[in-house]
Amino acid sequence: MFYRHPSADMLLAESELNLDLLRRAAIFHYGSISLISDPCRTAHLRAMEVAKEAGALLSYDANLRLPLWPSAEEAKSRIMSNWDQADIIKISGDELEFLTGSDKVETDVVMTLWHPQLKLLLVTLGSKGCKYYTKDFHGTVEAIKVHPVSTTGAGDAFVGGMLHRLARDRSALQLR
Repeated sequence: MFYRHPSADMLLAESELNLDLLRRAAIFHYGSISLISDPCRTAHLRAMEVAKEAGALLSYDANLRLPLWPSAEEAKSRIMSNWDQADIIKISGDELEFLTGSDKVETDVVMTLWHPQLKLLLVTLGSKGCKYYTKDFHGTVEAIKVHPVSTTGAGDAFVGGMLHRLARDRSALQLR
């Protein structure tokens, strides 16, 4: 359950952004929840713009949480509203189904979400690992078997590790 009306993340204003920090970022990572309402939505879009202009990679985690949105239609529309600006996108299998209408995690389905500026599209599949897609290549990474106490934050940990590696060495996936 989310307790959110209001919460600090909803109240971030554009005037509160640290533009110097954004201009120094190698990667700017964001999710869709900050697109739900203003003033945070406006701040989010401005942060993306500043980071991108300064040369940062934009990393997007759809992070669908339907109970936070006024409707599923609005969630899909807003999630896709800045899709074509991201260099890296991470979605889950459930988010893939939500965005495409297909429950198949197959290349032809996933690639309907591809856009020309995208460098890496990841589909996480929980205990089944993940699939990754570039313009010319795709593959699967097997999951490491663990006995989880909780899966809360698992997607964030996955993305954090991947982005840490890319920030250390952008040539790891030849993203620039």
